[in-house]
Amino acid sequence: MCGIVGYIGGQQVNDILLTGLQRLEYRGYDSAGIAIVAEGQLKVHKQKGKVSDLVATLESNGQLQGTLGIGHTRWATHGFPNDENAHPHTNVTGSFALVHNGIIENYGALRQKLKQKGYTFKSETDTEALVHLIDDVQKATSLPLEEAVRQALTQVVGTYGIAVVSVEDPDLLIAARMGSPLILGVGEGEYFIASDAAPLVEHTRQVVYLNDGELVVLRRSGFEVRTIDNVKLEKQITELEWDLEEIEKSGYEHFMLKEIMEQPESLENCMRGRLRLEENCINLGGLIEVMDDLRAAERVIICACGTSWHAALVGEYLIEKFARIPVEVEYASEFRYRNPILREGDVVLVISQSGETADTLAAVREAKQQGILTLGVVNTVGSTIARETDAGVYLHAGPEIGVASTKAFTAQVLVLTMIALKLAENRTLTDAEMAEALRAVSQIPDKVRKLLELDKELCNIAHSYRFANNFLYLGRGFNFPVALEGALKLKEISYIHAEGYPAAEMKHGPIALIDRFMPVVFIAMKDRTYDKVVSNIEEVAARQGSVIAITDEGNGELDKLCEYVIRIPHTEEFLSPLLTVVPLQLLSYHVAVMRGCNVDQPRNLAKSVTVE
Repeated sequence: MCGIVGYIGGQQVNDILLTGLQRLEYRGYDSAGIAIVAEGQLKVHKQKGKVSDLVATLESNGQLQGTLGIGHTRWATHGFPNDENAHPHTNVTGSFALVHNGIIENYGALRQKLKQKGYTFKSETDTEALVHLIDDVQKATSLPLEEAVRQALTQVVGTYGIAVVSVEDPDLLIAARMGSPLILGVGEGEYFIASDAAPLVEHTRQVVYLNDGELVVLRRSGFEVRTIDNVKLEKQITELEWDLEEIEKSGYEHFMLKEIMEQPESLENCMRGRLRLEENCINLGGLIEVMDDLRAAERVIICACGTSWHAALVGEYLIEKFARIPVEVEYASEFRYRNPILREGDVVLVISQSGETADTLAAVREAKQQGILTLGVVNTVGSTIARETDAGVYLHAGPEIGVASTKAFTAQVLVLTMIALKLAENRTLTDAEMAEALRAVSQIPDKVRKLLELDKELCNIAHSYRFANNFLYLGRGFNFPVALEGALKLKEISYIHAEGYPAAEMKHGPIALIDRFMPVVFIAMKDRTYDKVVSNIEEVAARQGSVIAITDEGNGELDKLCEYVIRIPHTEEFLSPLLTVVPLQLLSYHVAVMRGCNVDQPRNLAKSVTVE
């Protein structure tokens, strides 16, 4: 959540900061600002609203000149979205400015202590307490700013990613991290700081990932990393996998539509080198060292949030079906707070697109503290969860910019499918059964390509339901989690109230909602639950509910019962979520566009939830 970008070097910083903030817009925000050191002054511009509003203000007032600066997009936690609460924040004399992601949990106590020392507060933010604390430490000790920042952070309880610049030292940029991601970009005589890779890729591919409790001091001549406890560190420079083209819209109106349409390629990238038809096996290099432990697991606990939690539910079905290992799926946000019972032989597997989700990372740390093997399924290479788990599998889905996850969901389900099949090798599946399963998996990208040809049909369906106030999504078995995901997509981006249920649960409450104004989406694939789902459809039709059904190609049995029937390529039951979710993504997208919603940046939401 929020976004930080900073630069020190030889280039004019104004455009670097503003373009960087635009690259970070997908993270979610309600205000934006920049601070630039130039001509012996610290110039700060910030305001409520979009980065485009800030750009317009700066253009009307004249661009700021300078080669050192920081920028921020804020997602409000403490204090309303307004100009005063926007970042950057400055100390009393205006000699240094700070931007901050995260939550200072003891800011109330710090604020009270600082008020007693005569400090006044202009904002309602926790960040301003940190600014004044640094100022107070520096006044009391006469230390250099970087040392005052370090000592101040030893008094902070909570999470932070910060960047600091000072007019008194125009060759200094300070950044530190505790629980909120920061990446250092390394160029020739120039350095960048950012919350993620998006602002960096057009400038450099060389990056350093900061860990919790680390502080970096950047000068044009080089950088130095220390711990908050003042231990000097040697950090490895790695290369970004992202390309600039991947974070551009490439002619699509929205990132979400682009990412839906990229799914055939993202699925192919996800299985490349892993799905080995000729060898009749799955190769998951990231799990090789722990595969024996995973196969011997007494129980697998999957922790995730949001869309990743829905993928985890599919994973529960998959692993239990193929590996015959008991699986429990937990909301990561609840996992550590209920004092979970973990035993020898358990494995905790976490799923996160960003690899930075605060609750999911906390679940990893809770499991590791109890000595439990932890595995990660993440998309972002070098992310905190990827570094802190014992082993894992990358999605290789490419950057996902749209807040509503699409291609990451299908890649997560595909990775979980491959994990389940890997666990079944030479155990629960015969060679012939494995060959058939792998063949079916290999066909999924082409079937998704065929599905995407239904875009116009789904646009027409969306037109009929664009004014609906409520939706109900129903599915069974492997497609119950897809019903949950379809409902989440609709409410995330169109703000229509939608609920997902197991179809059999309809008679235990939700059927009371059915009338002619209630659209009901059924996932009715011709599998072992098909006849039961058809009975549910008939019950809704009898109450004048408006039914949209997703079923197999060639199935004409539902035409008389449904307003619309969406026919998709047939596949094995365990692979159906990879197909049935795609029409629901497109339906949600078109409804949201027709309602005039901001599809890529829905209100109140952030792409990566890095604070609790």
